[in-house]
Amino acid sequence: MRAIYSTLLISFLITLSSAVFADSPTKAELYDGIEITVNINTATAEELSALLVGVGDKKAKEIVDYREKNGEFSSADSLVNVKGIGEATVEKNRERIQL
Repeated sequence: MRAIYSTLLISFLITLSSAVFADSPTKAELYDGIEITVNINTATAEELSALLVGVGDKKAKEIVDYREKNGEFSSADSLVNVKGIGEATVEKNRERIQL
């Protein structure tokens, strides 16, 4: 019986992780009513890397470095000023980005 529950739990977690980290989000990817958002003015590099599509550790660090040097972002579109972040990345994440 434990084996069945363990298998079900693992299957659920795999499904959850693929929904959270999918490369093509849909309307901020709602999963059981939880909307994935991130404040680009306060998030750590680790949070940015985990929550933004197409943003890995290097780009996330660039976002934080840019913010520390230039001040807070005024809009999601201002992310294109960060080295390695283009309009396509902003569009993929527009529904996730908060200020």
